[in-house]
Amino acid sequence: MSSAHPEAAKSNRGARRRPRPVDAAQHPWHLDLVSREVSPPETAAIDAIVVPTAREVSALDNALDLAAQANCSLIVLCSRKADAAATADAARHKGVMGVVPVDVGAGVRLPRFQTTALLTDKAFVRRTDTAGKRNLGLAISRMVGWQRVLFLDDDINEIVIDELTAGAALLDRYGAVGLQNDGFADNSVVCHANRDTGGEQGTFVGGGAMLVSVARITSFFPDVYNEDWFVLLNGSQLIDVAMSGTCAQTRYDPYADPDRARQEEFGDCLAEGIFSLLDNQVPLRAADATFWEKFLARRAEFIDSIVQKVPSTVPPVTSTADWTAHVLEALKASKRSLAEISPELCVEYLATWRQDRRTWRRYLRTLPRLGTPREALEHLGLEVGDELPPASSPSSRP
Repeated sequence: MSSAHPEAAKSNRGARRRPRPVDAAQHPWHLDLVSREVSPPETAAIDAIVVPTAREVSALDNALDLAAQANCSLIVLCSRKADAAATADAARHKGVMGVVPVDVGAGVRLPRFQTTALLTDKAFVRRTDTAGKRNLGLAISRMVGWQRVLFLDDDINEIVIDELTAGAALLDRYGAVGLQNDGFADNSVVCHANRDTGGEQGTFVGGGAMLVSVARITSFFPDVYNEDWFVLLNGSQLIDVAMSGTCAQTRYDPYADPDRARQEEFGDCLAEGIFSLLDNQVPLRAADATFWEKFLARRAEFIDSIVQKVPSTVPPVTSTADWTAHVLEALKASKRSLAEISPELCVEYLATWRQDRRTWRRYLRTLPRLGTPREALEHLGLEVGDELPPASSPSSRP
């Protein structure tokens, strides 16, 4: 997600700029790539909200309330501590209609991506299922015929419904519209540490609170950190993306578990490298082994510079007593992962990702048109338990 840069309101993705030299360095901001839309005059109905969740049911309170306000379907994709039956009970208690909770386990009928297989035995392989759940959301939306869908994480709150429907109207012009995060920043562990030690650090549009035009999204969420940046790429460049409305992410401790930094490092390097090229209006074909060799070296220097600042940094007021030790341990985990990343792996991953994009587009063409989310989920190999009566259809809403 995105926090406002002082110049963000002046930026316009459509403005033509001269290409800048390839500097192979991580940039603190990418907001020149996003159009800032302030108070759009029109509104549009949202067809559905998709929530990938692994937390206990109380984390869904905001999503349930928002679905009731939007009078739209709510697809809740549950695993780990999340439970479909408990979700259905919570929705009944609140009187929210149109909730489809489902426990996501093995046997889901989605394509097997070679990018996932490529990283299976690597030190930085992820142990989350968020990307797969978001791909389920895209597939369900295609089958049911939804046009405007909100991807929402269960730790996002303070969304104003009028701002949300105004953002939905922008999907007539944009492939995705992200809400500006005015809460706790949505960054990698390394970028959090950069900010906390006084470095300039922004954020970007993310899948935690992102409206998508289903017809315009032809990519998928790869199983890698920053998967929500990759879904916005059409293979060679960024699709048209806007930022409108606000939300707030709940505070968490990014340094509590060093394993978080380990899992993030590969995806963070890839995304930051690619988006540095986009910032400079350089084609993604420039991301060759020579580019990645330079970028990875600069990334190592970047992390080392943060490490040097940590001991003299006054911990944030909300930090734990062992903040300094936790930050250093997390950064060490990032450096260990970084040492396993080669320029050749980055090149191979992007080539494989392009192949997976073709696989995904072929898969989308095979999906049938179905009448309900239940039918779509069953087609994907998932058993739907309790389903509440549907919300009104988009065509019947004012």
